[in-house]
Amino acid sequence: MIIPKEKLLSAEQLHEVTAIVEEFGCRIQEIVGAHRNIYAILGDERHELMFNRLIGLPYVARVDHIESSYRLLDKDSELANQRLVLAGVPLGEEPLFIAGPCTVDPNNPELTLETAFAVKEAGAQMLRGGVWKPRTMPYSYQGNHTALDILLEAREATGLPLVVEVMDEEQLKIALAAKVDVLQIGTRNALNYSLLKAVGRLSAPTDSWVLLKRGRHMAGADEFLAAAEYLAVEGNPRILLCPRGTTPKLEGYRNHPDESITPLLKERTWAPVVCDPSHSTGRAAYVPAATLAAIAYGADGLAIEANVDPRKGIGDDPKQALDPDTLRSTIVRSRALWDLMRH
Repeated sequence: MIIPKEKLLSAEQLHEVTAIVEEFGCRIQEIVGAHRNIYAILGDERHELMFNRLIGLPYVARVDHIESSYRLLDKDSELANQRLVLAGVPLGEEPLFIAGPCTVDPNNPELTLETAFAVKEAGAQMLRGGVWKPRTMPYSYQGNHTALDILLEAREATGLPLVVEVMDEEQLKIALAAKVDVLQIGTRNALNYSLLKAVGRLSAPTDSWVLLKRGRHMAGADEFLAAAEYLAVEGNPRILLCPRGTTPKLEGYRNHPDESITPLLKERTWAPVVCDPSHSTGRAAYVPAATLAAIAYGADGLAIEANVDPRKGIGDDPKQALDPDTLRSTIVRSRALWDLMRH
């Protein structure tokens, strides 16, 4: 949809825009308004070069998409007809809870194993754990491959499927070889299109899902969905969208909690939304309320940091991980709110 700066386009201007869209197999339909005419682009309008050329015209105020630019993630795509089941949970019909430590400590494997049993008992259906860690400072602990062995042992012992973040193609291949159930793309790589393509391509022939976190500096819902489109285009439509807080942060929180983006996403896409209240708020005391807020906004699940003894955890656990009792009560209340909101 072309919106001119003036009330309408002159004959010469209309001829120019018509010539541009016809190069891409489209045509113009002029719609006469009371105060301004608008010009609908009829045909397959998803041509970036066409839009760039139209936007560059000095007499055009803006050009709006009518069709979705993300074809596979769009709510009306064929993928919307699939029934999504992860960890035995029919997504959209029951809430999914992912829980576990921020960082797996290779020097204290028993802590992770005990946490795995604790989160299962609390009601979580999946176990998360940081094997490789993106850190702001190069001197901080970055994780190592041995931590993955601890998580694999925890999966074997509890039966809980795993969520593990990967940051490069080498880690991706290691995680796929271990048959990690969900590959996490963290906030720092949310717009790393080369990595997104590799993850989509290499995970496509496997059973692995992808949990894509929203970038801290990411703009609106459309940019988030466009990033997810990279995964689907490469062959893996098993995608979870994960709001986890954005910048600039809200004073007192780690980030700016963004669970309110959930309805905007669900208006546009079929992809399940799994919110992360731990990284959004950065404080264990705030996580239960943020979890309920996410459920109220329509989230399909939660990814919550938890530790059987947060004080002994490494990474973010001492400040933002829930202990087992708090995790249990949070899940119980979340399920109650889920039923209230949907029945």
